[in-house]
Amino acid sequence: MSRYSREVLLATSFLCSSRGAMQLLQLRRELRQRCNISQQEFSFIVQECPRFLLVRGPAGAGGGRLEDSTVVAKTSLRLCRRYGREQCADCQQLHLCKFFIYGNCRFGKGRKPCKFSHDIRSDHNYRLLRECTLHELQEDDLFLLLLQNDPALLPEVCLHYNKGCGPHGSCSFPETCTKVHLCLHFVQGDCMFGSKCKRQHSIDERGRRMLEERGLSGDIIHDLPFIYRNLHYLTAASHTENISDSVVKAAAQTDERNICLHFIRHSCKFLEKCLRVHFQLPYKWEVFDGDSWTDLQHMEDIERAFCDPSQTQSHGVRPVDFLTMTHESQPVRRLSTVSSVTKPPHYTLTTKWLWYYKGDQGNWVEYGQPDEKQRSTSVSSSSLEELYLSDRTAEVAVVKGQRQYVISFKDMYQRNHKHNTKRRVRRRPRFVSEADVEKQATQ
Repeated sequence: MSRYSREVLLATSFLCSSRGAMQLLQLRRELRQRCNISQQEFSFIVQECPRFLLVRGPAGAGGGRLEDSTVVAKTSLRLCRRYGREQCADCQQLHLCKFFIYGNCRFGKGRKPCKFSHDIRSDHNYRLLRECTLHELQEDDLFLLLLQNDPALLPEVCLHYNKGCGPHGSCSFPETCTKVHLCLHFVQGDCMFGSKCKRQHSIDERGRRMLEERGLSGDIIHDLPFIYRNLHYLTAASHTENISDSVVKAAAQTDERNICLHFIRHSCKFLEKCLRVHFQLPYKWEVFDGDSWTDLQHMEDIERAFCDPSQTQSHGVRPVDFLTMTHESQPVRRLSTVSSVTKPPHYTLTTKWLWYYKGDQGNWVEYGQPDEKQRSTSVSSSSLEELYLSDRTAEVAVVKGQRQYVISFKDMYQRNHKHNTKRRVRRRPRFVSEADVEKQATQ
């Protein structure tokens, strides 16, 4: 997915500028006007990328044709609930003023500074945004993305308002209710009455006053019914997408062109008819110049940096960005030999992938290896690699000490649901130098 980082950013910007969601065909038109992207590539992006949720249409029907679908922008980022109250060790959530996101922080506009951060590019926030490839998104677009993905930022829709026959349903506090009075069926996208519905499909004057008192700006209040609808879609989907096994397999085949093991060992019998890539190393770094893929210089140095899980880019004045897989804004890809877990142990020069999580001290710890307190996880790199190759959208339970975690292959995070914390996960290969390759090939 990293090769489509520009397309994903543009699509996210289009969605956020259109109240957080768009019809599939409209998004395709907008994107193809700005990018040279095929129909197959567009379908792959919206169905595979964790940035997007595809809601089958017609809206609220729970199914229908793909062409009638709605695309909703999503993210796993949230505002830190402990920010300002206590220290957050290895916090993976944004440290920002909630009212700054609302667009109406009274401290930020006056001479008295706000005690909460208004800086989305602080060291802490920028690191998280960059890891989620949201660092180039416009501020207003980012705020809308957070509002429709973080349920804690907005008041709930009043369920009592949606019950009973009165003008305010069965709500006992029609003038002082702290929840939003909106038609729940409209929010869920399945109201059959349209403009004749006796429930509100927009924020009334009472609701506007209540929301303004909570700090929300007029622009956000105006778009709130649509934000609530997107929030409903995202919550109902539980941050998962219904992707068929065939799509996953097709995506894997599209992304991977393996290097021929026999060619490295000077024993390929198919020569130019071989379906695999012929290269003298078990890895190959290429950059797309707009017409074709060409080899990058200093390939061994790039590989050495990439094999270090703490590195997000290669060294030098023109580095390769490993998070976006770009080189001076041009797409980059890494070809390799097959994963070592797919071949018997005696096969040489396969790619041994290692799995790491970010430790308490900011270091990277390999799964199955002891951390600084001599605690090991219940799964190893090789077992994670086997699970990953069988299903790249899976979630894996893991235990370390007395704590239980879940690893998500989709967004590469390890989560502790009990304490609502998460750690970054990275999959990087074990480094093999050119000298090592030559030695093993001759053996």
